[in-house]
This record gives sequence, structure tokens and C-alpha cells, in this order.
Amino acid sequence: MNIVNWKCASVLLAIAGSCTTAQAADWSDTSIGYRYGTDFAEPTNPNKISKDILNLTHASGYKYGSNFFNADMLLSDDKDPAAFGSGNGAQEIYVVYRHTLDIGKVTGNPIKFGPVRGVGVVAGFDFNTKTDVGYNSKKRMLVAGPSLMFDVPGFLNVALLALWESNAPYNTKTGVSTPRYGYDAHPMLSVTWGIPVMGGAVPLSFEGFANFIADKGKNEFNGNTAAETNIDMMAMFDVSGLVGAKPKTLRAGLEYQYWENKFGNNNSNAFYKGGATANTTMARVEYHF
Repeated sequence: MNIVNWKCASVLLAIAGSCTTAQAADWSDTSIGYRYGTDFAEPTNPNKISKDILNLTHASGYKYGSNFFNADMLLSDDKDPAAFGSGNGAQEIYVVYRHTLDIGKVTGNPIKFGPVRGVGVVAGFDFNTKTDVGYNSKKRMLVAGPSLMFDVPGFLNVALLALWESNAPYNTKTGVSTPRYGYDAHPMLSVTWGIPVMGGAVPLSFEGFANFIADKGKNEFNGNTAAETNIDMMAMFDVSGLVGAKPKTLRAGLEYQYWENKFGNNNSNAFYKGGATANTTMARVEYHF
């Protein structure tokens, strides 16, 4: 079995595992959401871009660990066109799946020390597809590595993950399709959190992630890649009581993303026209069921 097929098989096994554990979930939370911002950026594009983003998110826990799945549909305005000369904005789907296996729960011997309440192993994948001018990304990525789970209200997890990423872009201007290209395996330090800040009639929580990603060697055009910093944080209010719904049904708040050297593109390179780094504020709303 070649490496591509092995990776595909690993993804299928991960999906199958998530389906099995979902049936035996001790808890689960599924939501649909919408967010909007006007300061998004894309490499090689000097414009500020507005995006409407729809998302489906699922998190669940079972006897030995937890699952997380998120699918975003990102709809750009015409500043990020779908094709050359098009008045329509680009469309993108980005999917993330992570499974965390709690070693202490598997062995029956809890692993606790200092502020750490558990040690886990994380595995999962990302993939995206986008229709836009020039690049038309087809990212595929597998991730795996250890994780520390800290003893805080809510959760705070820190993972050191290995990334195996590839892409096969298609240039709509030249009509050139690039064969799928695998970047160098590279590490990512990933911090995820969801911490209640206050209670009362309208509870507030502070949530998000911070990914610090090393460069991934040469890109598919033999250029150098750069280390990435992707921080996404949000303050979310539980406004369920204001509409007569049960707690944690309807949430609204503000989200902020800072993404430096997006997808490993070096923003200091004039070729990217300042579009490889973004500071984006968004309004966000979620319905949980």
C-alpha cells in the first residue's frame, strides 16, 4: 500500500471510529452557526474581503475520549472573485475532525500531575476545497500527536501535533492543474480552550484556539514556506433566556482571528500583496440542538 492510500485508509478508520463512539456518547453538542466579517485577507489579494460563513459543529464525549467535527462554508464577496472576470465571490468548504483518546481512561489509571488532569493522543484530519481566482486550493492534511488536558473550569488542552499536508491547486487563468504535492512533515503546537467567565442571566464564555505551525519546506512551486500563527478567539453569551429557550440553545458574541502567513505563505514577500496576514473581527451566532 503506497503512502497516499495508507493516509486515505487512516482517514477512513478515523471516520469509522468516530461513528462508533458517537453511538455510545456520554454527552454531545451539535450546533449550526453564522458569522460575518469585513476584514478577511487572502494571499496575492490586496483587498479587504467580506465573508459570510455558515458552520456545522459537533462535539461529543464517550467512555475513552472525545470527538470534534466542524465544517465551514465560506462565501466571499466579489473582492475575492470565483474566477477571472467573475462578479461572483469565491466559495470554500473547510472541514476539521479531531479525536482525542484519554490514556488514563483507556488504561484505567488516571494520569494527573500538577495542573494536568489527563494525557491524551489526538488524531484527525483537515481538508478544504475552494473556487477562486488563481489557486483553487484542494488541501488534505492528517494530524497526530500527544495532548495535555488541564484542570480548569471548562477545558484547556495543549497538543503537539505532527502534520502531513498536501495540495493540488488548479489555476483558472492558465488552465494548469498541479499534481498533488506533499509538503514536508512539520509540527504544530495547538492550544484549544472553552472557559466560562461569568454566570447570571446571560452567561459568558471565552473560547477559541491558537495554532503555531512550523514551516513546511518548499511549496509546490519550489518557493519557501513560512511559519504560521493562527489565533481565533471568541466571547460568547448564552442569550437563550432572552428568547425563552432552554440554557445553551442560542448563543451570540464576537470573534476575532489573527492569521499570520496564512497557509504558510510568507507575508513579507511582495508577491502575496499583504494578503497572507489577516486581522479579522466577526459577529457570530449559534443555535444548539
